[in-house]
Amino acid sequence: MPRPPKLSPDDVAAALRDLPAWSGGPDGIRRSLELPGFPDAVAALVRIAFVAEQLDHHPDVDLRWRTLHLTLVSHSAGGVSELDLELARRIDDLFPG
Repeated sequence: MPRPPKLSPDDVAAALRDLPAWSGGPDGIRRSLELPGFPDAVAALVRIAFVAEQLDHHPDVDLRWRTLHLTLVSHSAGGVSELDLELARRIDDLFPG
């Protein structure tokens, strides 16, 4: 199945208006989640991993003690695609705000 193409800067900017926890641009979107402690951050990562597997699209993750830093980019497209936006929406469903 073909992967979605890279979105234009305007498309990414428009999408980010509906994803207020996320920032970035056409080269990648980012969100950080601060959890109560390290085990909570690891548990959050596991929850995100199951959603990522469902989409067959995986975030770049940096885990620092109790904070997850997530970056979404479709490397095969060379930037943000609709898959990144869908994963961002699903992460927001898991972790609102």
